[in-house]
Amino acid sequence: MLKSWKFWRNTLVALAMMGLATFGAASVWINGQNIDRLEDPLPEPSLILDVHGEPASQLSGTRMVPVAIAQMSPRLLEAIVAVEDQRFWEHGGVDATAMARAFFRNTQAGGVVEGASTITQQLAKNLFLSSEQTYDRKLKEVAIAMKIEQTYTKQQILEMYLNQIYFGEGAWGVQQAAKTYFGADASELTLAQSAMLAALPKAPSHYSPFVDPERALQRRNLVLTLMRDQGQITESELQEAQAEPLELNEGTPNELNGKYQSYVNHVIAEAESLYGLTEEELLRGGYRIYTNLDPMVQQAMEGVYEEPSLFPESPDETIVQSGAVILDPRTGGIRGIVGRRGEPVFRGFNYATQLKRQPGSAIKPIAVYAPALEAGYTPGSMLMDEETDFDGYRPRNADRRTRGEVTLEEAVKKSYNIPAVSLLDELGIDRGLESIHQFGLPTTERDRNLSVALGGLDEGVSPLQMAAAYAVFANEGKRATPHAITRIERRDGSLLAEAETEQAQVVQPETAYAMTELLRGVVEEGTGRKARLERPAAGKTGTTQLPDLPAYEGLSGSRDTWFVGYTPELVAAVWMGYDQTDATHYMTSSGGDYPAQVFQAMMTQALQGVPVSEFEVSEAYEQQKREEQRAVREARKRRDAERRQSERAQREQDEARRLEQERQQELLEEQERLGSEQEEQGLGDEEPADPSLEEEGLGEGRTRPGEESRPGGREGERSDDREVRGQGREQEGAGGREDEESRPGGRDEREGAGGSEGRDGPGGRETREQSQQQEGAGGRERARQESGGDQQPEGQDAGQRLETRDSGGQDVSNQDVSGQPAAAAGTESGVEPTSLGQSAEASP
Repeated sequence: MLKSWKFWRNTLVALAMMGLATFGAASVWINGQNIDRLEDPLPEPSLILDVHGEPASQLSGTRMVPVAIAQMSPRLLEAIVAVEDQRFWEHGGVDATAMARAFFRNTQAGGVVEGASTITQQLAKNLFLSSEQTYDRKLKEVAIAMKIEQTYTKQQILEMYLNQIYFGEGAWGVQQAAKTYFGADASELTLAQSAMLAALPKAPSHYSPFVDPERALQRRNLVLTLMRDQGQITESELQEAQAEPLELNEGTPNELNGKYQSYVNHVIAEAESLYGLTEEELLRGGYRIYTNLDPMVQQAMEGVYEEPSLFPESPDETIVQSGAVILDPRTGGIRGIVGRRGEPVFRGFNYATQLKRQPGSAIKPIAVYAPALEAGYTPGSMLMDEETDFDGYRPRNADRRTRGEVTLEEAVKKSYNIPAVSLLDELGIDRGLESIHQFGLPTTERDRNLSVALGGLDEGVSPLQMAAAYAVFANEGKRATPHAITRIERRDGSLLAEAETEQAQVVQPETAYAMTELLRGVVEEGTGRKARLERPAAGKTGTTQLPDLPAYEGLSGSRDTWFVGYTPELVAAVWMGYDQTDATHYMTSSGGDYPAQVFQAMMTQALQGVPVSEFEVSEAYEQQKREEQRAVREARKRRDAERRQSERAQREQDEARRLEQERQQELLEEQERLGSEQEEQGLGDEEPADPSLEEEGLGEGRTRPGEESRPGGREGERSDDREVRGQGREQEGAGGREDEESRPGGRDEREGAGGSEGRDGPGGRETREQSQQQEGAGGRERARQESGGDQQPEGQDAGQRLETRDSGGQDVSNQDVSGQPAAAAGTESGVEPTSLGQSAEASP
């Protein structure tokens, strides 16, 4: 008996010691469990806020938005406890009764068919263990659960559990579940909605109301019954909740996730490059990222990119790709981005911001025309447009034609290539490259050639870079740093980073406005007409040629097409092309076609409801325009004066020639007359005297009255006669031919006084001599009368007097010598009319 008692005593002591040892070992084991991960903040997505400070999109790796237990509906907490762990508030992390029941059933089944996990155990499994069903994993789960219970309160444990469990439909945690299924916050859930969410963790896909509403309702009503049985709700509350219809959220589950993906992709890239954040930090760090995103602009862009008719068709399933950017020219804030056609891809290639392609003629305003305006050229400056060899480089216009010379304005409007290259050659390559850099575009050493005038850049540019460059013209010559992010805050509201933007004066305000006027001509009348808006707009097309390779021989098309344009409010850049250009996949249109149409459609929708405004004009530009207009008026006056002087000189020359011709004709006639007289005299010496002369006492050997008083006899008479007639003719010439021809008794009438008979008939000689004397005297008298009584000094320019008055006293300053109005013979040789602001020479 004694031995038996000692045996049991020793056995009990041994068992006690083993129990103590086991308990001690278990305690050490439990305390040795590492649950430090629970100290880490729960993963929380970062929120993207738009330009108005409203949530626009979400960055999340787990789609988890943790909330405090105080922000959860009390009914939700009751429903979760009722269905997942009825004794949660009593046990120490492990429910022994539930474990014994599960052990018995699993033993009968020969495997693990039922679990007895408490909420604490589920939390331990979710964070620290795999989902395998083994006794070893179960023991470790128990140990970790007990350690959690020793470390945290029940409220903390329940909060961590509800923020990390999966509710289906991509929703992790109660907040995302409430948003996904009911479009509400976790604090706003009703009793029926709380029961529905509590029914999901057991089998989310099986009980999803989106998949099988009837099954989901049955599961919901079971949870409500459990809550009544556990005394958490009354019978009336049960009946009311079960009668409530299942009304699900009609929106897209997790509607912020993946929204505005192209813009979000750029936000991530900008946060990484400028502020040193990693993608993982952004996805789980709970940051609040404030941006320049304008939902109206972004939605307009995405809507346009969903319209196939605005893009060229492809010969196969490979679509024409495209990217576009819209930004605010005053601040550089990026208002919208579409990075590709088709379904957006998280961190996929962004054609709006990552693309590098040659811009074609869209570079001309930046590399050529803006620096030319800065150097003193004007829209009316004449540029060469002839086929030229620039040290082996022979540019051609798109239409393969030349025009000799064109104005700078016409060259911009019609996008001629040769004038742009010629102008850059005059300015110098260095000046063009410097301008490109000032506008924020990159170049390489290989770009130091004249082909840069036509956009032949070595590395190329992106739509974002082109939009930022053109913003200079819309922002009075200042370049603002393009940026999407304005500031980043941590989850506690503290400031992590803030954008540091700056504005640099690239060109003078008057140059920017002059360039805007030129680019408005492109949209209104030039190559960019398809981009025309119902408001002021300016822009430029760009097209790059296919590679000069045998594979493209005989093909007519292009590689890249662009349109970059702006209004006073927004600047946009659009690119189109293929990922890989080949003999099958290339563009068959220009930048003035589809890219211009996309620009027009995007800007029309983005600015809908925005009041129309005009481009701002600086006072310096207004003053410059006034000075140019004044210079043009003065130049016009000078040209008119020079034209009148030229016409007057021409009339004087014509009059002088006419008078000289008349004098020569009169001398010829006088010589003929003298020859006739000498012939008559010779006949008189050989034949008997004319009886009529004898009757008048003028026979042979007699003289005419007064003849003996003149030395030289008959020769003296002829000399005096010529002298008198010469004086008369001089006076008649001074009065003009019109007077001589229009006066009664002109040449024909004077000679007709004796007629031809008076010359040979009775008294002919004497009568003729008297008539000549009277004619000379009369000519002098008429000259005095017609000149107002004052005889013109000898040598006075007859043409000058003729310009002022004709015989009738009419003003002939604008008539030729025939009395008809003088027709303008065009501008003076070498002087061409100039347009507003044009200098007289082709280059300053």
